[in-house]
This record gives sequence, structure tokens and C-alpha cells, in this order.
Amino acid sequence: MSVQRFFFIFLILLVVSSCGTTQKVQHHDVSFDEGIRQINHLVVVYMENHSFDNLYGEFKGANGLKNAQKGNFVQVDEQENPYTYLPEIPRNNSFPTNLPNKLFNIDQYVPSDKKTPDVTHRFFHNQLQINGGKMDKFAAYNDSKGLAMGYYHTKKLPLYPLAKEYTLCDNFFQSVFGGSYFNHVYLISAAVPVWPDAPESMIAEIDADGKMVKDGIVTSDGYVVNHVLSRNWPYPPKSDTSQLLPSQTMPTIGDRLSEKGISWAWYSEGWDDAVAGRKNNFAYNHEPFLYFAQYEEGTAGRKHLKDQNDFIKAAKEGTLPSVSFVKPGGGNDEHPGGSDVYSSEQLAVNLINAVLEGPNAKDALVILTYDEFGGFFDHVAPPVIDRWGPGSRIPAIVIGPFAKKGHVDHTQYETVSILSFIEHRWGIAPLAERDKNASPFRNALVFK
Repeated sequence: MSVQRFFFIFLILLVVSSCGTTQKVQHHDVSFDEGIRQINHLVVVYMENHSFDNLYGEFKGANGLKNAQKGNFVQVDEQENPYTYLPEIPRNNSFPTNLPNKLFNIDQYVPSDKKTPDVTHRFFHNQLQINGGKMDKFAAYNDSKGLAMGYYHTKKLPLYPLAKEYTLCDNFFQSVFGGSYFNHVYLISAAVPVWPDAPESMIAEIDADGKMVKDGIVTSDGYVVNHVLSRNWPYPPKSDTSQLLPSQTMPTIGDRLSEKGISWAWYSEGWDDAVAGRKNNFAYNHEPFLYFAQYEEGTAGRKHLKDQNDFIKAAKEGTLPSVSFVKPGGGNDEHPGGSDVYSSEQLAVNLINAVLEGPNAKDALVILTYDEFGGFFDHVAPPVIDRWGPGSRIPAIVIGPFAKKGHVDHTQYETVSILSFIEHRWGIAPLAERDKNASPFRNALVFK
């Protein structure tokens, strides 16, 4: 064969090979867009208040404690001076008073089936703890001081086997800085609540550099960023309703699903008891739809707010709606101070197994994640998107027949990636720029 003929054949093969590669890339995109329609039931289990390093820092293949230990994350005080020891954890004799200024294992002092104190996780505090990406003021701006640097042994967690079997996302961030109320509301709306005529006593003071002078619930321009309850029933008996947030009117993912006739529900433990005014473990600030006018008492939207027992029944009977949000109650949600890690995760496993062992399992996807970091250290500096966040990195596990098996997904996700998934799957327009630009778990899923 002549050199010219060989070269000509080589060029043809190269072109054919290149075309084949292009078709494969295009097929990947089509595969996701078509494959996502195989998922007919999305279940979001929403736990409480733990950073990624705090729970999954020891997970093999994840960006965890080994990388944190390589970095310079020595904690400093408000004046940027390194602590000799971590500041003493107050009101708790279980922890030594001379903990070295570095990460430490909580289990050796308080086992995961026992409660620890709560840790500070507020809007302005979260930003101060992050300290411009230095990640070195978690102990300084924290009522529980050195406890912020604690972590649990990953393999001892009840959810660990599920994280190992399916997909663990190690680059998933809470969408907004701070605590539970704000992240819950943002999960369903990608919007910030407003209170233009909030009581003066509730307004925060910020200096010219954007640093907190006085903590508060409402920013000086009327955005509601810290813990507050809704003025809509149910709320704790004898509440001063003037201190409760008036109904919000921006659209939610629930509105959009209802407009398209797609079934959905938010299931909360203790909901039925709370509505009836009975003693309960319902967490009032963990019921985000309650903050919106569309879900006040007597509205058509109210039928979508249900009790966690209704979810368990539907999962076992195979009557789950297309979209389910599931919220364990106080004492069972993994929230430090009120819950322990071990028993809360056992209950989460039971909720997940109710889906995986039920009739809807074959076309279901379960996403378990956390509302926010709970005040605990994480070594990964969050990306900078806008004024509201993202905040700290938190765990997320993608579970079910469409989740990649034994996989650690390093793709950047955030809380409203859940909105993005719903919008992509059911053809819903994005609620805002944040969910429009968030990945819908594209690299955590596989379709046949």
C-alpha cells in the first residue's frame, strides 16, 4: 500500500471516529433529558444542621478531613489571633477544656446516640465564620465555641451504607447563608421573604463594610433572613402575632406543580397534632409553605400539607405523589440540641426504605440532604453567587435505581438543584436565576 493511500484511509478513519465521538456527546445530553422522564416519583428527605465535614469527612474518595488537615484552618478569634486551644465548650462537662486547635472527633466524648449542645447557625454569623473563604472563625462566632470543630466517625452513621451504595455529593452547598427557616423557604421558592414594616427591634445593624453590628431578623432594606415563625396557623400557643412574619406572595414550586396538575405534598412529622392544637414535636419554622398566602387555612393549597404518617402510608401502598417533601419532627431530625444523630438517621433510613421497598420503588428517586450546616466547620469555601449565598457545604445523598452506584459526585450543586431537577423533569419554568443555573443532579444519575 502506498504512503499516500495509507494516509488517505487514516484521514477517513479519523473523521469517522470524530463524528462518532460527537454523536456520543450529543447522545449523553439527549439521554439525560429523555431519561429523567423515567423518574415518576421524587422524594426529598430534609434533615437538619450538619456540615459535610461534620458527618462525611471520613468518606473514602470524598473531599473531606484529609484535605482539611492539609489546609491552614487554624481557628482565630475576632481579632484574627490564633487560639492556643479551642475556646471552651460552655455548659457541658463532656468535652475537655484544652482541646487542640484543630478538628476533633465528637464520638469519643459524646456518642452519636446522645445529644450535643446546639451550634450557632445564623445568617450574618455564617458569613463571619466563613471569613471571606478562610474558614477560620467557626469557633469565634459561635455560642458553642470549640464544638464547631467536631466531627463524627462516618462509618458509624446509619445513613453511611446508603451513601456508600448510591451517590454521595461532596460539593453540595446550602443555597443561602444561615439557618433553617431561610433555607426551607428558599428550597421551595428560590426567593427571599420580605417584611417592609417589620418592628424596629427586629432589624439588624450592619456597618459600612457589611459586618454585623447588631444581629437581627430583618435586614435594613426589609429582607427576612433569620429565624422567625409564620403568622399563619399553626404557630405556638400564646404567640405574639405582631412578631410573626406576614404571609408571603412570591411563587413557589408547589404553585407551579399545581398549575400543571402534577401531584405533590409536603409531609411533616407532628403536622396533624399541631393543626389540632395538641402537644406535638412539629417544628414550626420547618414548614416553608406555611409562610405563604396560598397555603393559609381555608385555601385550596392547604390540602398539600400533610402529616409524615401519610407519607409512610402512601410509600407502603404505592400511592406517592409525583413530588414528596418529607420533614421529620423535633427530636427526630438530627438537629443538635434537640436530637441525636444516631436515632434520627435510623428514622431517616426507615423513611427511605419505605420508598425503596414499596410499589413505587422502580421509578422513584430519593434525595436526602440537610437544610444547613448547623454551625459546624467545613473546610470548603462556598462559591460566591449573590448576596444571599451559597452558604456552607452540606451532605446530599442521591438514592434509588437511577442513582449512580458507589459514586462520589464532585459536581457543584446547591439546595435549589432540587428545584432545578423538578423543573427539568416536569417542564416547569425556573422560579429565579439561582434554580435556573443550578445543575439538576445531571452527573449523579444514570439511565438505561
